[in-house]
Amino acid sequence: MTAVVSREIMDEHGLIFSDEDDDSENGYQVPEIQGVLSKWTNYIHGWQSRFIVLKDGTLSYYKSEQDTGFGCRGAISLFKATIKPHEFDECRFDVSVNDCVWYLRAETPEEKQRWVETLDAYKTESGYGSENNLKRHGSAISLTSNTLSTASTSSFKKGRGLKEKLAEMETFRDILCRQIETLQGYFDACAEASTSLKHGTGLQDEHSGTTSNAGELKDKVMPPCCENASCVNCMVGSDTAAQHGAHAIDFKGEAMTFKATTAGVLATLQHCLELLGQREETWRRRLEREAERRRKTEELYRAARQEAASHRLVVHGSPDYEEGPHSALNDEEFYDAVETGLDKMDEEMELRDRLKTKQQQLSVIGTSKTISKATQHRLWPEIDRISVEQLRYARLGVGEGGWQLFAEDGEMKMYKREEESNGMVVDPLKACHVVRGVTGHEMCHYFFSPDVRMEWETTVEQMTVIEKIADDTLVFLQVHKRIWPASQRDALFWSHMRQVPDHNDRDGHDIWIVCNHSTDNSDFPQSNNGKCVRVTLTVCLVCQTFIDPPKDGAKITRDDITCKITYCSVVNPGGWAPASVLRAVYKREYPKFLKRFTAYVIDQCKDKPIMF
Repeated sequence: MTAVVSREIMDEHGLIFSDEDDDSENGYQVPEIQGVLSKWTNYIHGWQSRFIVLKDGTLSYYKSEQDTGFGCRGAISLFKATIKPHEFDECRFDVSVNDCVWYLRAETPEEKQRWVETLDAYKTESGYGSENNLKRHGSAISLTSNTLSTASTSSFKKGRGLKEKLAEMETFRDILCRQIETLQGYFDACAEASTSLKHGTGLQDEHSGTTSNAGELKDKVMPPCCENASCVNCMVGSDTAAQHGAHAIDFKGEAMTFKATTAGVLATLQHCLELLGQREETWRRRLEREAERRRKTEELYRAARQEAASHRLVVHGSPDYEEGPHSALNDEEFYDAVETGLDKMDEEMELRDRLKTKQQQLSVIGTSKTISKATQHRLWPEIDRISVEQLRYARLGVGEGGWQLFAEDGEMKMYKREEESNGMVVDPLKACHVVRGVTGHEMCHYFFSPDVRMEWETTVEQMTVIEKIADDTLVFLQVHKRIWPASQRDALFWSHMRQVPDHNDRDGHDIWIVCNHSTDNSDFPQSNNGKCVRVTLTVCLVCQTFIDPPKDGAKITRDDITCKITYCSVVNPGGWAPASVLRAVYKREYPKFLKRFTAYVIDQCKDKPIMF
């Protein structure tokens, strides 16, 4: 992924800069960058591709580049943001402002580094109060008058009140009034000179008509620099004085009007100050009430934070708490979160049981001791070999192989052997149980049948039969419900049910077995986007029916039937999770599962004919 150029200015690292804010005085350019990054959305949807844009100090994101014209989905300001590369994930960095955190991932470490350097550069060079910022926001007004320049520059200072502005306007008025007085004196002089010239012209006309005293004319009209009335300089000055002096009366009226206007403006501002002063007490009381409300709110917030800290609540929004070797959760918190999710699933199951109506009798998948049609399938050698091995494995006594009893409830006993594979717990489990009122065939039928699996398997979110090899052999894809903070799991396995004779007791009833074993299918490969972790498993349920003969040849009832159950499993959950958590979970969940399943079969069979 490479950032997309939005202006024709790019540095040697490929970062995008805008040429709109080019500063010609110091050559500074505000950096901008945009491109596609992975953004953590929530613990359900995980990482999603988003189009990220840095512009004018704001980091925004869109669902895609095509959606930029419809408005962003979120934005944060960089001026107070913290940019932090992740400690372990070399492609990830976090951008946070107070409690708002964006978790972002680039495709490569180099791309991540470019983003981090650009964001840091923007904070350093474009933050308020920085040196470059002061250079870009230089003097806005330049005046020739020193007094005016000082007053104008002071108007950009923060925190100035109306009284200071009023004093500044009075200064401007005084300066303008002095300039007007200067100009007024100049035009008065022009007017006086104009009057003298007109008077001199009248004397010359009179002299030309009769007789006049030339020396008197020179004394009254000619300036002292020249005794010749035809001097060009004196005549040009006389014309200029006459031209400006003619407007002296209009200018004086305008000046008086200007003085009156400025006096009115100052009077109005003074009145505004008086009104603001009258409202000051009201605003002060409002401010005190608001400060009291804020104080109480802050106390409630601190109390809520202390209570939340005491309960050690975990926020689901952060990827730091997800399953993985660097999870921020310790083993105890991880187990507590998983346990909470499992309890919620139990509650949903109980609610479903209460609302469930009486189930209609399900069609029975026919199975007999005849040869299975699955023998022609490419998986049959594996199916036959694994099924025989699991049957032999299930019939071995618990005294062989170092089994340890870890749970006991009545006639149900559960054993384990602690084993690990590549650091992951894969403890083999074996459970022995005795259930009255059902046959081995019925037990295996309900364990195998896809029609009823969702009724007793509470951990499955979605179950699909992707291939029907035969009536007694199916290939399943199961997606299990996610229990935060663990990742979601799925399992792809074949399931085979068969009836085999009891070679140890020729007169005993046949043994029924259901064997599930992981397999591969090119149409359903393991997810590469991290959404689901593929579970590998080998599970078998071996059941045998024992009948207590009724007295006097009476008909066999369910009270005369006993089913001996042996359940074996080896499950590798994949991914990563603490070993102590996994062992604690199966110690809690396996007994519950076996009790729930057997209770379900008893309930389904109690009013139905016996299925031998």
